[in-house]
Amino acid sequence: MPGKYWLEIYGCQMNFAEGYALESELKKLGWKQAGTAEEADVAILHTCSVRQTAENRIWGRLGFFKHIKQSKHQKLIVMGCMAERLKNEIVQREPSVDLVVGNYHKEYLADIIDGLQDQDISHAERKEAFLKHEKEFRFQKLHYRENDFHAYLPIMHGCNNFCTYCIVPYVRGREISRSPEEILDEISQLESRGVKEISLLGQNVNSYSYQDGRTKVDFPDILERILDHSRDIEWIRFITSHPKDVPPRLIDLIQEQPRICRHVHLPVQHGSSSVLQRMNRKYSREDFLDLVRRMKEKVPGISLTTDILIGFPGEGEKDFQDTLSLLREVRFDDAFMYYYNVREGTPAAQFDDQLPKELKLERLDEVIQLQRSISHEIRMQRIGTVEKVLAESVSRRNSSELLGRTERDQMTVFPGTKAQIGGFFHVRLEELHGNTFKGSICEEPEA
Repeated sequence: MPGKYWLEIYGCQMNFAEGYALESELKKLGWKQAGTAEEADVAILHTCSVRQTAENRIWGRLGFFKHIKQSKHQKLIVMGCMAERLKNEIVQREPSVDLVVGNYHKEYLADIIDGLQDQDISHAERKEAFLKHEKEFRFQKLHYRENDFHAYLPIMHGCNNFCTYCIVPYVRGREISRSPEEILDEISQLESRGVKEISLLGQNVNSYSYQDGRTKVDFPDILERILDHSRDIEWIRFITSHPKDVPPRLIDLIQEQPRICRHVHLPVQHGSSSVLQRMNRKYSREDFLDLVRRMKEKVPGISLTTDILIGFPGEGEKDFQDTLSLLREVRFDDAFMYYYNVREGTPAAQFDDQLPKELKLERLDEVIQLQRSISHEIRMQRIGTVEKVLAESVSRRNSSELLGRTERDQMTVFPGTKAQIGGFFHVRLEELHGNTFKGSICEEPEA
């Protein structure tokens, strides 16, 4: 019997794509989205395990829902990477959880939820069914959130890199690439729903590789097939790229094809070659700088963002200074910056020379201050320029303004009406408020 669901999604874009796919399936079965967590018949937490802080937050939310269940008959489901990593612990520690679903059974979850009132299946049996060894991963058919003009599109899953600090290969498994046929079919469905922008997803998206009959399809190949197949998708993005897997042909495609956004998220993680080696990143500082040089020469004005991990075991003062100097040399548009925390089950958890938290926080603060300064300078240089913007929603602060995103993945507000959402506009950037531009619609600039 369909009821009301409450879905909370934590972590990466892949989690959001998978969450939207589940939501779409539930709505097909007649389920409605609850207005609040308290009124839901089923509450679902789609979890992340990349950092301990993400898991701590979920433990806290489980306490919140445990309290709800004391006064309401509500089913509680934990799914995703934390569920994959801590299946047994979640069941033993939180008896209020009705179902634990890892990363290899999501395709069945909507039907399972729809049958949760089946009295022939006990809670224990439901839990046990999902604690068994994972089966082969399968991609869901459609990753789409109703009324969105942007969609996340998973094209590969898992990771073969085994960076020494990272839990992803252990909770997502080895790399699996989605068939071109499935990818193109989903794009057709997205276009029929009015989607104008897609982000191709993978834990290491540019390592995509699929054997299509006698033909091996790599990442530039699938990009070309998508470009040939789609007509209404105006912008194509992809995340996340590994610096070791950026072939010259991919750079050429970005330069040649205006529908591929000139923005690449390229996680460097660190500026020291010795630290990169201990991280098992498979490139050196010099390799990364050479890649950036080639990208900037081939695609002038390309926007680069990155991830920076500070405080890795054995990180010395020189290693830290190498990271600061790399930030100054590359001048990323933006960065996601965080300090190393131990992930049980990864090689780095056993490394000697773990740094004290106080030192990690001190160094991280210096990195953040430097990158914020660089990001602000780059944004200020954009004032007065005209950028193409996809209008995504009405601004929360002003109902007479629209909120959109530039090709460089920067937020912009400008005067507009709800009827204009989903359209592309040329916007002159006039002011900067925090990290958000404010501008106005203008004529398309001459080429």
